Amino acid sequence: MKPSIYLDNAATSWPKPEIVYQTMDNYHRNIGANPGRGSSSKTFAAGGVLLDTREALARLFHLSDISRIVFTKNITEAINTVLKGYLDPGDHIIISSMEHNAVTRPLSVLKRSGVEVTVVECAPDGSLYPPDIEKAWQKNTRMVALTSASNVTGTIMPIKEVGSICRERNAVFLLDSAQSAGILPIDVEEENIDILTFTGHKGLFGPQGTGGFYLRPGLEIRSLIEGGTGSLSETIIQPEFLPDKFESGTLNTPGIAGLGAGVGFILETGLSAIRQHELQLMNYLMDGLSEVSGLTLYGPKDSHKKTSVLSLNLAGMECGELSFALDERFGIITRSGLHCAPLAHKTIGTLQQGTCRVSLGYFTTQEEITFFLDAMRKLSTEI
Repeated sequence: MKPSIYLDNAATSWPKPEIVYQTMDNYHRNIGANPGRGSSSKTFAAGGVLLDTREALARLFHLSDISRIVFTKNITEAINTVLKGYLDPGDHIIISSMEHNAVTRPLSVLKRSGVEVTVVECAPDGSLYPPDIEKAWQKNTRMVALTSASNVTGTIMPIKEVGSICRERNAVFLLDSAQSAGILPIDVEEENIDILTFTGHKGLFGPQGTGGFYLRPGLEIRSLIEGGTGSLSETIIQPEFLPDKFESGTLNTPGIAGLGAGVGFILETGLSAIRQHELQLMNYLMDGLSEVSGLTLYGPKDSHKKTSVLSLNLAGMECGELSFALDERFGIITRSGLHCAPLAHKTIGTLQQGTCRVSLGYFTTQEEITFFLDAMRKLSTEI
């Protein structure tokens, strides 16, 4: 029987730490209540889950006010909330050419209402030159939105430099941390991040259906939806205080419990240990792939300039064919296509053909990479 090797952690991390499954199971079996609705012991226990997870995230991201952490069902909802809640017609926003559709699609809607968007071109390896952000600046620039690392090439962006530019010019800096949270250090104060958006199901080891954003003190944005919060129920007006202003309806509390357990695992294991493990595997992978004929690799050649994400193409095979062959014949899970990031593929020159993406995680082993390399060598000789 062929093994099952999972190399698609940039899409969603798997497996999760065992404590994540145990914590979610415990919530379902022993708590199960709706936080903030009533005054029962179970309701308080559910509220404690939210509090504990906010505190864990605050430790990870180095922020002091946990009430500024808002939970959403994913990072896409978080990005939509902050973009549409802050930008007005006539405002100008700067993004890079490596952004995900979670940023570019809501901006395409806002453009129709009069928001101006400038896309700063990145280098063919996905890297961004910070002075190009300054060159794109206009009198009406109110925000810069940037991915922390590309989901296509793994390229790590110059977060601190861009944050400094925004702070000096009095614009809001929005960071999409989908590909770096739980993998690379993030410090909202040191890096001048005004809005940090995050997803739970990737590097944070939480389940799907979890995510959120952090909003720095003093920054006000409009809510995307309104409804029941469990607070100020005597009025039909949405509360203005955080996080209730943005957390309408019943939250995914079992998922948030799992997210808290995932973040706890990261804090206990240490970001440096997670990063070092992934770096070692990426170096091993890239060294091995250099011996495979007909292969094109995309993104930085220096593993320290990227996360554990690698896009590739094999001459003579469509990326979808390659991904299918790896799964069908060898039991190796990758991802093919444009990865919801057409601007990034245009930047690296793969908009027409896409790429096969290999993304490692903390639970990936060297033995699995060896098996993958053997599979690639075999496929390359058959073309």
